[in-house]
Amino acid sequence: MTDTYLNTQSSLSMKGSGYYSAKTAGAKNAIDKTQKVIENALQTIPSNEILKFADFGSADGGTSQEMWSNIIKIIRDKGDNRQIEILYTDLASNDFSTLFKTMQGMHGNANFAFQKNFKNIYVHGCGTGFHEQLMSDDSLTLGFSATAMHYVSERPCLIENHVHMTGANESEKKLFTKQANKDWETILLNRSKELIKGGRFICINFGIDEQGRCLGNTGGHIMFNNFSKNWKYLEDQGIISNQEYINATFTQHYRTVEEFRAPFDNKDSAISKSGLILKSCETMITECPYKIHYLNNKNTMSPQDYARTLIPTMRSWSETVFRNALVDRTEREINEIVDKFYNLYIDEVSNDPEGHAMDYVHVIMDIEKAY
Repeated sequence: MTDTYLNTQSSLSMKGSGYYSAKTAGAKNAIDKTQKVIENALQTIPSNEILKFADFGSADGGTSQEMWSNIIKIIRDKGDNRQIEILYTDLASNDFSTLFKTMQGMHGNANFAFQKNFKNIYVHGCGTGFHEQLMSDDSLTLGFSATAMHYVSERPCLIENHVHMTGANESEKKLFTKQANKDWETILLNRSKELIKGGRFICINFGIDEQGRCLGNTGGHIMFNNFSKNWKYLEDQGIISNQEYINATFTQHYRTVEEFRAPFDNKDSAISKSGLILKSCETMITECPYKIHYLNNKNTMSPQDYARTLIPTMRSWSETVFRNALVDRTEREINEIVDKFYNLYIDEVSNDPEGHAMDYVHVIMDIEKAY
């Protein structure tokens, strides 16, 4: 096994040109469900002259756009005309062009283009990962992050017999857990520096809930096991090498509720000493919208139709992992192999859709900079 470490900042991105938001209705649904948490937080945030918001790990901005539009409308409807700055952050490889077009009503649903629909709204982008401090000290009113901070800053090892830490052996899991715990402290300390006193950080992260459920593993088939099975099939067929199979290791860790809470429950931790307190922490399941649509429309939708909506949502965020795993290949070869890989999954779901879905499992945290 090659000792390969991957820096997240340099090589990962969501599929661009609006594909990510168009194919990830579940992520948007989860964000929309947490709007009330943000509304409640804003009621107690100090009344600074300027409201500064940040959306960490925003991708193309489409999944959170309606939520932000609703929040800004609520603020304006109350007669609050303060200037609002919103900073969208993601990796340098992110499709910021689509993001800026979306916010100005040039892409997507113009009804939610809040930069154009409201006055005194200023939108900025930052192409640096959220593991770093991204704003000046004591400047951020409210930070938000959805479905992003399960990415670790670097891949601590390659997983030999699976593609994800949920299927790794115990020694591999320990390395991912150690990296994730270190990153969680770094993330929180940097948010603590950025937040004003009384400011809030609302994050909805992929995680493992109290029943051991996680993304794509809520009963029925397990999505990451299927990824691993189909990628292994390509190796068995001689289409990819064993090293290319191993290379497809997701730079992710799904933290448990206990892992998320640990820095706050320990009053002597660097997080607690920085002034951060945990206001609330709960888990949430968002059912796969493509599954719901299929179950409600079986009379008009075939299993093939379902497969052709379900697999693209998986592909929108996972494709770069498999593309980057291929070594010394032409672009044409890469495209053919990756298409073949996802087509295997489409064929499997088309043949028997029962138990196939991508339900979201989030841990929702409301964090305050108390002092």
